[in-house]
Amino acid sequence: MASQYPFAKARTAPMRFVGDPFQLGVASGDPSTDGMVLWTRLAPAPLSPGGGMPDKAVAVKWEVAKDEAFKQIVATGEEQAVASEAHSVHAEPRGLQPGSEYFYRFTAGGAQSPIGRTKTTTAGPLSSMKFAFASCQQYEHGYYTAYKHMANEDLDLILHLGDYIYEYSTNSYTAGGGGNVRGHSNHEVMELADYRERHAQYKTDVNLQAAHASAPWFVTFDDHEVDDNWAGIAPGDGSPPKSYTNRKAAAFQAYWEHMPLRRAAKPNGAAIPIYRRGAFGDLATFHVLDTRQFRSDQPCNDGIKACSDRSSDALTMTGNAQEAWLLDGLEKSTAKWQIFAQQVVMAQMDWSVGANETWNVDAWDGYTAERTRLFNYINQKGTLNPLVLTGDIHQHWAADLLADFRDPNSKILGSELVGTSISTGADGSDNPNDAKLAENPWFKFVNSQRGYVTVELGQDQAKADFKVLPYVRRPGAPISTRKSFVIEAGHPGLQNA
Repeated sequence: MASQYPFAKARTAPMRFVGDPFQLGVASGDPSTDGMVLWTRLAPAPLSPGGGMPDKAVAVKWEVAKDEAFKQIVATGEEQAVASEAHSVHAEPRGLQPGSEYFYRFTAGGAQSPIGRTKTTTAGPLSSMKFAFASCQQYEHGYYTAYKHMANEDLDLILHLGDYIYEYSTNSYTAGGGGNVRGHSNHEVMELADYRERHAQYKTDVNLQAAHASAPWFVTFDDHEVDDNWAGIAPGDGSPPKSYTNRKAAAFQAYWEHMPLRRAAKPNGAAIPIYRRGAFGDLATFHVLDTRQFRSDQPCNDGIKACSDRSSDALTMTGNAQEAWLLDGLEKSTAKWQIFAQQVVMAQMDWSVGANETWNVDAWDGYTAERTRLFNYINQKGTLNPLVLTGDIHQHWAADLLADFRDPNSKILGSELVGTSISTGADGSDNPNDAKLAENPWFKFVNSQRGYVTVELGQDQAKADFKVLPYVRRPGAPISTRKSFVIEAGHPGLQNA
């Protein structure tokens, strides 16, 4: 299959690498019924300027096969890896069979990449699937052992819900209990070269590479891919508008270059089209949201606090166009489960124990009017089986989503699974936090260790397993399931498994 994005052949030159050009691994993403995007980046010296690549195009061949030995090759093509895109490759094979497993690899200048495994989605009836989701992988705070275990889960899909990188300078964000265990590669990232280097450093982790190579991913960003707690046109650090716009453009460009995102998601300056859907037959529709790029500035000047402004109709979390897109997708989807892949906690959470009430206004608690509109729509439809997937707060939480959080006995509309971090916060602890659960009784579970969540999704029920590691400050931790819940289709609410 020929590339859909050819470059002038005069720009292409034979290449022989000094060092392995595939040190950042391979990945696949955004699967469809007949294809997906295949990703790699040529970088024989990943942390050097330009990844150790010359300022010229390099031909990269890709192959897709039914078997890991590549005896049954079903699709091939060639892409031009160019310096303006950090010599990244985003190949989009088509014509593959629905609901099928495939293997893929890249070749350039006589070097061959590792082999990746991927899958297409199913067009019609689908009885079950298994996916995992993760977020928040501060490189300095711990090792990515969780990804080693995730890679062995035999998953149909992996979702990353944000904070894939952190923008801070070395040791400016420290985890308790002895400081950071490894260092960032440079100062706080601001320019395109900085963001490229930071992404490359994170991508050198072999466990992260293993997870990327094990299954197709859906990715979306939160704040640290750009700047802590940025919101739409409002920077998190108070930067002047021009420098903030330039920073966003650099961050989005580097994010696209290092993620298994299609060409259609390539940014245009300080804008990137990241929200999208993925359909898995009649079983599930995944609505991948962007809760940063179009939101209003946080009310009450951000933070966790009492805030009367949080209920203003003028505030938006997703922007008008994305909100309409989401409701339209929910209206048209005929899948059994509607999965919201998004970044910040949706359920109401009072952070104060006792009579006082405080809210994290960076989460949906700062944008309650839009949350109410969404919940009213879900209540009106009554058949969506909504399941919200969330990251951000470096803890496992599980919650029922109520029609009215002022009444703990009000109607349950769906459930939210909040996944802890991969490494951010270092080892953490198994803290049940009974007082916080009592303050917010729709939350059924909390845990502060590191890990991820897997979901086995069937036509009749969803089973969620909250996986935890005893430590991440040193490698080699075992994995265990700390808590499991079942959600029955047609009967919303968390049940102990």
